[in-house]
Amino acid sequence: MKVAHIAALRPRQWTKNLVVFAAPLFSFSINLQSFLGSLLAFVLFCCASSSFYLLNDIADVESDRQHPVKCKRPIAAGLVSIPVALGMALVLLSSAVIIAYLRSPGLGATITIYAILQVAYNLRLKRMVILDIGAIATGFVLRAYAGFAATGAVISYWFLLCTAMLALFLAVEKRKAELRLSQLTGGKTRSILKRYSLPLLSRMENVVTTGAVMTYALWSSGPQVRGASTPWMLLTLPFVLYGIFRYQFLSDPEEIARRSEDNQLEIGGRSERPEEVLLTDPSILLTVVGWVFTVFGILWLKHQGMIR
Repeated sequence: MKVAHIAALRPRQWTKNLVVFAAPLFSFSINLQSFLGSLLAFVLFCCASSSFYLLNDIADVESDRQHPVKCKRPIAAGLVSIPVALGMALVLLSSAVIIAYLRSPGLGATITIYAILQVAYNLRLKRMVILDIGAIATGFVLRAYAGFAATGAVISYWFLLCTAMLALFLAVEKRKAELRLSQLTGGKTRSILKRYSLPLLSRMENVVTTGAVMTYALWSSGPQVRGASTPWMLLTLPFVLYGIFRYQFLSDPEEIARRSEDNQLEIGGRSERPEEVLLTDPSILLTVVGWVFTVFGILWLKHQGMIR
């Protein structure tokens, strides 16, 4: 397989599927079996999501060629032919569904629902205002649920709710970045962008940001609200707050202009690609690492009986 064919799978966006590993962590089911189950769910979602990236790039090949950034994608650039891309997509999706059902009916159903959602999104939902954002967020919730289905962990509804709020936040940020970029280029590369405005998206962002912080704070406050097994998880809240604020800071138009006037269009689109922010911003990377180490530290201390 050539480099262009691998790039067409958008491996950078596989970071979105890492949410499946958080499911056993939030339900405190941390062992080798849960890790292997989460790893399988991660691989299957990478296959399924990449199949739809391919199908989406095939469907949007003409509009992508008019986009200042997306025109470099392998299919839009002509590096991968449409028949080959279609074959890759069918193999990846069918393999993911079959293996998922062999693992567990719950995991198979989750990936099937994800596939149906993606078909609906590409055919209709991405052109329906507000529902397009909801569809993107639902994809993240399904990934989160897959972590429970693959490992047999006890479902944490706080975790699913918090995932939904964070996913809505990222989806709104994605639309904001796309809209700003289209305004800079003088045209709208997505028809749905005609229905949005920056003030509207900013108000939506405020609502989901508040929801994300509140749901995480309630979960981390401890067992009294059927959340985490220890209220010491509140120590992880600053990492979540900083991560959200840092992402908003990086997507702020004035900060974009300060960082690079010569390459403003390219950087202006970064927050429509959250995986690039995660992989390239040192502060957010350190925040994620700090959150992970703090969580494991608290769980280890609790296991040792040093804290309640």
